[in-house]
Amino acid sequence: WTSFLGPDGTLVSTETKLLRDLPPGGPPLVWEVAKGEGYAAPAVAGDKLILFHRVGDEAVVDCLRATDGRRFWRHATPTDYTDRYGYNGGPRCSPVIAGGRVFTFGADGLLQALDLATGTVLWRREILKEFGMQQNFFGVGATPLVEGSNLVVNVGAPGGPCVAAFDCATGRMTWGAGTAWGPGYSTPVAATIHGRRLVLVFAGGESVPPVGGLLAVDAADGRVAFEFPWRGKRRESVNAAPPVVLGDRVFISECYGAGGVMLQVDPSGGCRPVWTNESFGLHFMAPAVKDGRLYGVDGHGPGDAFLACVEAATGRELWRVKPRWKETVATAEGPREITAGTIRCSMLAADGRALCLGELGHLLWVELDPTGYRELSRAWLFAAQQTWTPPVVSRGLLYVCQNERDPFRGTGRRLLCYDLRGE
Repeated sequence: WTSFLGPDGTLVSTETKLLRDLPPGGPPLVWEVAKGEGYAAPAVAGDKLILFHRVGDEAVVDCLRATDGRRFWRHATPTDYTDRYGYNGGPRCSPVIAGGRVFTFGADGLLQALDLATGTVLWRREILKEFGMQQNFFGVGATPLVEGSNLVVNVGAPGGPCVAAFDCATGRMTWGAGTAWGPGYSTPVAATIHGRRLVLVFAGGESVPPVGGLLAVDAADGRVAFEFPWRGKRRESVNAAPPVVLGDRVFISECYGAGGVMLQVDPSGGCRPVWTNESFGLHFMAPAVKDGRLYGVDGHGPGDAFLACVEAATGRELWRVKPRWKETVATAEGPREITAGTIRCSMLAADGRALCLGELGHLLWVELDPTGYRELSRAWLFAAQQTWTPPVVSRGLLYVCQNERDPFRGTGRRLLCYDLRGE
């Protein structure tokens, strides 16, 4: 699991025979380590796990042994990032492992490459300073993409480039593309469509008026294949969910008004909308895909987050639900009943089902069923808000980030490793 969206860039795990019946307290805990601020998911390659987080005034890259959490090395860089909206000051972009290197992109715009074996800095670039940029709404948040020998970044510089490629070995900029759209929070995706290798970037962050959309560029040289404007009308809107490629079609979605649109990519290189659905607006969570249906979270915030299923061919909604249940927690005044739910959950397709990590720390197996929502089993790992980091599965081990303190159990921010291996 070497990058944010998994081995093939779709948040799909190829692993099977995973633990189907989750104990109420979660799968067996293998190890845990204290974690600093941030929302970055870990990356795993072989026996090494990379955790990118903030400890005090430093952005920290920890290389841990994936099986027991023992630290191989640590690299720290000073950071003074402060979030304008009051969220924590840690990294939003997940680390990426490729070719014996670790790539990180901090909330303050520091892009760097480290040696995976030793943590030695190979190269670094201060993107905001180099390209004359101001801090975006929530800092830098689009995880880079390794494509061939390049590291592709949604830079979003004024007047361009919107997207830039940097040589993985040297950090030298190899190409830039696009001039109009600022940086979004969506991870670029690469795909071969009509025989052409494309990088798809869903761009659009802070701008007046708000602009953004899908930019498709040739992966080799950055030539623009097509652009499709798609952005909510609110100034505070952002484009954050990753594009989803379905053959020669691409689905993009945002939750600030425009909703979702399915695009048909033409052999000539252009694109056209096949359908739109304002009621399938994804915030920053990628949808799960199975048998021609999209399963995702429609809604901007905790109060309007619905799990919904739509037909990929037509955009027709098949069902929507707001999963809710009661939990009993221990407080100083005694037991108290609270209402919990999936809310803005992350879904990872695995073993024919979806592994769902809820916003309040619940882990669920959910059936990807076009006839309706069906929960298979559920556990409560911790009672912490802002559980927005997608889970990671590697070699039967499940890695989950607890991003905030659990007020009922007293646990702080942690990275937890569970044994998800079944029979």
